[in-house]
Amino acid sequence: MTDPVKPIYCVTKEIRFCYGHRLLNYSGKCRYLHGHNGRALITLYARHLDAVGMVCDFTEMKESIGKWIDENLDHRMILSKHDPILPYLEKLGEPMYVLDENPTAEAIARLIYREVARLGYPVVQVTLWETETSFATYAEPEQLPWSAVNPR
Repeated sequence: MTDPVKPIYCVTKEIRFCYGHRLLNYSGKCRYLHGHNGRALITLYARHLDAVGMVCDFTEMKESIGKWIDENLDHRMILSKHDPILPYLEKLGEPMYVLDENPTAEAIARLIYREVARLGYPVVQVTLWETETSFATYAEPEQLPWSAVNPR
């Protein structure tokens, strides 16, 4: 007889922030510097709730994850380390966050996911809404709590 599948509780916190970026080696209009009103949806999980009955307090998420986003991504240009505009923006003292690759929605979702994990949260996935109709989601399948339930 197999063990019954244990329940999983998930909570999601939305954190909004404004950022600018551009994509290198891209022929569409996103090759130009432009900005977004981004929405990061951060989903955490737990097999058991804490003493209060929560996966994680939303206020705690806002205070720690939201603080990191505010300090590192909000109202900053998120650019590739290969972007030729970097020296000019640095000279002007413009706030930036530099990635190793193109700052696509996918790359920014992965960045936030990895920071949430580094902060010690049991993160399932991060979805970054770049516009009202477009978003990217990042998850690491081997980290999903239900991956052992439905192996492929």
